[in-house]
Amino acid sequence: MPAVVGTAAEVAQYDPLATLEQMGIPVIRQWLRDTWGAWSPKHRVVILAQGLSPTQERCVLAHEIEHILAGDVGCGGMAGLRAERLADLHAARKLIALSDFCAAVQWATSEAELAAELGVTGWILRTRAADLEGGAQWLGTSKTGG
Repeated sequence: MPAVVGTAAEVAQYDPLATLEQMGIPVIRQWLRDTWGAWSPKHRVVILAQGLSPTQERCVLAHEIEHILAGDVGCGGMAGLRAERLADLHAARKLIALSDFCAAVQWATSEAELAAELGVTGWILRTRAADLEGGAQWLGTSKTGG
């Protein structure tokens, strides 16, 4: 069984923007051509694409926080791909409590409805679902230790 990060109440209260503020890392919103967000370790700033919905912003910021916590400095090559997937996985675990997922999946009639109920993007929802199904095992993470 995959590791569960926090209780449903803790996950529901997870506010990536507040977390970044506590870390002293500013968020700059600007036009980005091919991504929704980026962590710049050199400048110690998170850059967020303009025009994102509040749900998209929350998910992107959670993802970028995971890069910061992991000490990631680039996204090139296989190491970069693994870092991206791990950032998605850890963000999804923080954004979607197991209990909330299990409750909502019982009645949601579509992926979009489930994602909206959980307050996440479809990408983060699919990442968490794969994690709960054991699909993240190939990432080299422990199914019991996270």
